[in-house]
Amino acid sequence: VQLQASGGGLVQAGRSLRLSCAASGFTTDYYAIGWFRQAPGKEREGVACIKRSGGSADYADSVKGRFTISRDNAKNTVALQMNSLKPEDTAVYYCATDISALCHLTMKYWGKGTQVTVSS
Repeated sequence: VQLQASGGGLVQAGRSLRLSCAASGFTTDYYAIGWFRQAPGKEREGVACIKRSGGSADYADSVKGRFTISRDNAKNTVALQMNSLKPEDTAVYYCATDISALCHLTMKYWGKGTQVTVSS
């Protein structure tokens, strides 16, 4: 099982970024995939989780209405569309899975993170 996050960068507040998580070794459609982030000096937090096919998506209160998680089964990827970015969204973003139906902070498989920096 491998995950690789990409798409981070430096953007101004109010702009958008789209992160992608490429998975290999398993089919993303069958399991929950989560996006998490960790800012300097802060604990890792959950951002969004998409449940297995046909399931719902959950979001942290801080990103509801701005971020959207989606799945591309043909590419075996999970994307995180981030709109109306704020400086407080600055963090390293990770995708992760536990090869199960749930998302949680102690997921078994983590991809290398991608840095998102939002300037004011």
